[in-house]
Amino acid sequence: MLSLFSLIAAVGDGLPDVTYSQVNLGFAIPSFDLVLTFIIRIFFVVAGLIALIYLLLGALGWITSGGNKESVDKAREKIQAALVGIILIFVVLAVVGVVENMLGIGLGITKNIVFPQLIK
Repeated sequence: MLSLFSLIAAVGDGLPDVTYSQVNLGFAIPSFDLVLTFIIRIFFVVAGLIALIYLLLGALGWITSGGNKESVDKAREKIQAALVGIILIFVVLAVVGVVENMLGIGLGITKNIVFPQLIK
């Protein structure tokens, strides 16, 4: 009487040998610290672009106000808010850059973030 295992063994004898090898796809999955560094840098770029767009909208509002005092005040507030935002972004970038260079650590602005590795 044939058992299930002997049938599997008999069928397995007729199969070709399969070998596996590593395939180079031309890219590597980035580590978490590189992804986090990228996200922090993109955050500052997007914040700067939003502040610039807000500044341009304020300038456009001022131009199209037609001398209306209320419209000019709204446009002035937009421009002031955008300038404060831009100044804040530059101050944060400068302070974090100085801290990174003084302490020699990476916070994602001028140096990459590096997490300690338990296994190498």
